[in-house]
Amino acid sequence: MLVGYMRVSSADDRQSVDLQRDALIAAGVDDRHLHHDKASGARDDRPGLRVCLEYLKQGDTLVVWKLDRLGRSLPHLLEIVTDLKSRGVAFRSLTEQMDTATPHGELLFSIFGALAQYERALTRERVIAGLAAAKRRGRRGGRPPTLTAEQIEQITAALDGGASKASVCRSFKVPRSTLLDTLKRVGWTAPAKA
Repeated sequence: MLVGYMRVSSADDRQSVDLQRDALIAAGVDDRHLHHDKASGARDDRPGLRVCLEYLKQGDTLVVWKLDRLGRSLPHLLEIVTDLKSRGVAFRSLTEQMDTATPHGELLFSIFGALAQYERALTRERVIAGLAAAKRRGRRGGRPPTLTAEQIEQITAALDGGASKASVCRSFKVPRSTLLDTLKRVGWTAPAKA
């Protein structure tokens, strides 16, 4: 069975799925098997897509007018199509003339997969190079510490003086997890009870 998915980016009336609907019906998708969303492709919460993907079963083919109607990025698109493939569902994009049920479509899908892997490797390489450059300039990556060195000294002095961790958390307005992580990082241990 052919199942269609359509999406427009805007929820206002200026955009319509009519063009996509006409193309999908002309490709053989029954009007009763069309799903759609009016949402940005970058959004994860697309109820029409979720229902559509749950509706598909082995032997079906998901048909879209254009690749960008389905996935928010190349890795996301590949994730969806790989999941479909593992479930025995084919994928067809009308504009790009891709059909994973054909050798040509399978080749295109493999090329897209290789491109996505290459994109991830380049991104990782740039991040590592950027962190190394920042480190050479004396900058540390990551989140700035919640507590200053002076506050940590005050906290350890209070705890050494018998204050409870709960009261320290209230006084310094820090979550217990932050306090425990900080104490672990500085190597503080509770004083031995006499």
